[in-house]
Amino acid sequence: MVKQAPIAVIAGGGDLPGLVIRSAMEQGRDVVTIAIKGEADASLSAFNPVELGWGQIGKLFSTLKSNGVQDVVLIGAVRKRPDFTSILGDFGTIWRLPRIIKAVVGGDDHLLVKVAGIFEREGLHVVGAHEVAPGLVASPGHVAGPKPDAKALSDMKLAIEAVDAVGRLDIGQGAVAVGARVVAVEGAEGTDAMLERVAGLRANGRVRSKGAAGVLVKCSKPQQDLRLDMPGIGPQTIKKAAEAQLKGVCVEAGRVLVAHRDEVERLCDELGVFLYGCARDEDFESGER
Repeated sequence: MVKQAPIAVIAGGGDLPGLVIRSAMEQGRDVVTIAIKGEADASLSAFNPVELGWGQIGKLFSTLKSNGVQDVVLIGAVRKRPDFTSILGDFGTIWRLPRIIKAVVGGDDHLLVKVAGIFEREGLHVVGAHEVAPGLVASPGHVAGPKPDAKALSDMKLAIEAVDAVGRLDIGQGAVAVGARVVAVEGAEGTDAMLERVAGLRANGRVRSKGAAGVLVKCSKPQQDLRLDMPGIGPQTIKKAAEAQLKGVCVEAGRVLVAHRDEVERLCDELGVFLYGCARDEDFESGER
């Protein structure tokens, strides 16, 4: 059996980069971990990462070349876009500067596609986290917690429509519907902050219901390149959903990552929050896809 070339994981923040690295290693791949300075989680120290800032693009590509890397995964949160002063660095950055400047202008999807293009022009192959770690991908149907009732399924359908609408505008990947009303959509603040807003709306009476009600839906954007930015949830999502008194969380099966799946399912059962994997075109009334 021919050994595969090393794979590089360009890691931002959160738990997902470490999970993807472990999955690749379990498959026998050698992994070169590149930690984005100021973004990557400290736990990546276990993988002996090379920490690089935005102004070290030249060093990044020389590191990948010297290690024989052919495939690259871009994974993890990046809280701050690089400003124009932060990308003025080593010689390799400077001569690639026109491409980099073009990459940082535009929406998030535009940025990621341009960044992928920079890697591809260097002869590298950008692959998705779901290709490297398929065990993290959300599965279809009811997964954990109580089964969703008719009201929850109705809210689920409405929230999917809302996610489609904001996703086409490159705004966000999540929405919350409660009682046949969309009460929140995800913006640049992210899913956790959106759920905190919903909890606040509950507390001040702007959203009312007797007991738990409503659903968080998390989907990829209709035009999203899953190699570059596959949405994800984790244990914190379930905790925040419970604090917002939601009945459940719905994720798009096959197009959303679930970090720490065992812990997520345990929390769903413990907190009484369902987890459901849906299809965008699912008929929630008949149960058909």
